[in-house]
Amino acid sequence: MSPRDKPLVWLSGEIKTPPFGPEARFEAGFLLRRLQRGESFGLPHSRPMPTIGSGCHELRVVDGKVTWRIVYHIAADAVVILDVFKKQTMATPLSVINASKRRLADFQRLSQTKKETGRAKR
Repeated sequence: MSPRDKPLVWLSGEIKTPPFGPEARFEAGFLLRRLQRGESFGLPHSRPMPTIGSGCHELRVVDGKVTWRIVYHIAADAVVILDVFKKQTMATPLSVINASKRRLADFQRLSQTKKETGRAKR
């Protein structure tokens, strides 16, 4: 990983690793690595999710007959994983949207607190 790459952030205890098959695990890792390097995607790999928040997107990963979604946020200093779920309907479930909004707010609050603490130490 290059020093310029953004780290992946998973909020502790919030998101479970999905049971991806080997090919889907490789594809997800490959796409996430490209996001860490600052690349952006459009369809068919990703689409914006403005209902969750600015800078939020849904990454699409096909795993045989199952399609997975990885909801993520591009922050200035990280790629934040907000949710991972199996896509079963055309619309994103409201529970996923609400959980992603809450996790994004938690991340932003923690980031702000960290910045303020860093400034106070100077």
